[in-house]
Amino acid sequence: MKTVSRKKIIEALKDQQNIFGDYLFEEKLPKAKVIYEEIPQVVEVIREPVEETVNLFEETENWQNAKSLDELNNLIKNCTKCVLHKNRNNFVFGSGNPDAEVMVIGEGPGAEEDKQGLPFVGRAGQLLTDILKAIKFDRDEVYIANIVKCRPPENRTPLPEEMETCIPYLKKQIALIQPKMILCLGLTAAKGLLRKKESLTALRGKFFDYEGIKVMVTFHPAALLRNPNWKRDCWEDVKKFRKLYDEIIK
Repeated sequence: MKTVSRKKIIEALKDQQNIFGDYLFEEKLPKAKVIYEEIPQVVEVIREPVEETVNLFEETENWQNAKSLDELNNLIKNCTKCVLHKNRNNFVFGSGNPDAEVMVIGEGPGAEEDKQGLPFVGRAGQLLTDILKAIKFDRDEVYIANIVKCRPPENRTPLPEEMETCIPYLKKQIALIQPKMILCLGLTAAKGLLRKKESLTALRGKFFDYEGIKVMVTFHPAALLRNPNWKRDCWEDVKKFRKLYDEIIK
């Protein structure tokens, strides 16, 4: 199979997963029948002691005490806690206004982001800039970050363990910035931040709460580039986002 064709298939499947969730990818197994039989002879089992689980984010880690975004970046930019660090060119921390009232959260760095060390700088980034302008936000006015800070191979969706490793960093960023609203781009961002299991169709255009911060979920700009017919729905979402923002800051 040609590389281009394979890439298009992967992107199409990823878009379908974003819209409909994991239902298309899960094999439905029949429930096991419970059969009550004669209780067998009890056999004593000797279990080996289980090693204590290591907490990757213990309170003693310095980054948790960071007082600014710059300090946090300096403390975590050489992170090697998940496999994504092995192929990265740059750790993509985030960019924008450290006192932003709005945060935008995506999935993870792409090829151009990995090259430059900045989020949303490729074609999807340009579309994001246009979307923000359409609802009267300058890009420098908001803060942009991702669920994971290293590029997944071939832009695949981050694995659950990769997300779990990196999300505490994102939550620390949110705590330092203290935005009034957050815009999640795509299902991965929604799942990571809000712990939601529903499909993007069920989540988008609605408001949720994250520690007192209003959060909306809409399409990822990369998905809009592949599916231009979704732009109208995204436009309706972000208009609602701006409307609530105007109400909150009055």
